[in-house]
Amino acid sequence: MRKSLFYIAILLLLWVKNFAATVDTIAIPSKVMNKTYKAVIVLPASYASNSKAYPVLYLLHGGYGHFDDWIRKTPDKNLVQGLADQYNMVVVMPEGEVFSYYLNSPVNKESQFETYITKEVVEKIDNSYRTIKDKKGRAITGLSMGGYGALYLSGRHPGLFCAAGSMSGALNPDLQAWKLPPDNAKNIKKEFEKILGPIETNEQAYADASVINMADKIKAADIKLIFDDGTEDFLIEANRELHRRLVFNGTPHDYSERPGSHTWQYWQNSLPYHALFFSKVFKENGSAVN
Repeated sequence: MRKSLFYIAILLLLWVKNFAATVDTIAIPSKVMNKTYKAVIVLPASYASNSKAYPVLYLLHGGYGHFDDWIRKTPDKNLVQGLADQYNMVVVMPEGEVFSYYLNSPVNKESQFETYITKEVVEKIDNSYRTIKDKKGRAITGLSMGGYGALYLSGRHPGLFCAAGSMSGALNPDLQAWKLPPDNAKNIKKEFEKILGPIETNEQAYADASVINMADKIKAADIKLIFDDGTEDFLIEANRELHRRLVFNGTPHDYSERPGSHTWQYWQNSLPYHALFFSKVFKENGSAVN
């Protein structure tokens, strides 16, 4: 009996070792917004035992959320840590506020998250950790607002990321084809007005901010692309439209639809597909850590 317990204990120790990623929270100041925000950093277990430079996955949260959502809200609280260990990548989860949409607001100078993420966060991470300080070692993805942000930022900054993804991306701020109850749509419209102004007088700002309208820019960025949505998601039509436009202009991409809606259960199922996709890109680029 004691021998059996001993072997069980050894197996448990080995299992824990396989999921021994380090989770930390750091402060990342923003000069452009004169604020300091927090970010969660996950370092794979192998990071401490060698001197190699690691690829980085930037993982963005959704609307009405915060930087630690991916650690707190997934049903499996070890999801991100396990993927960091499995694929030997650093995972960075920065703050995007409740409704910044990760863009530089033309109407609110206190919401300049495009500059914050692409310059201040990336610079802080590269200066603080042993990372591959090059496009070939960076990928970005996220859920809902974060999925929008990942595609928007990677398309506008083609020299920054080698791959990008989106899960249930809220890709068009004009709310066209969003399947929402009238009250919910009205409230979200008000949130967009805070960062883009009223659509009635700022149509061009909304058009410029739409990822759907960025299909040609995404093609020119020459990044590896993966995005998906649940078949019951209220954002499905916008994702289908981006897929159609990318097919039309000949942009290679991985698009899929699976049963599910706008839920953490869906995103928990989706993230491993993205991590696998990015790990293959890192290998192709010679930036993976074996």
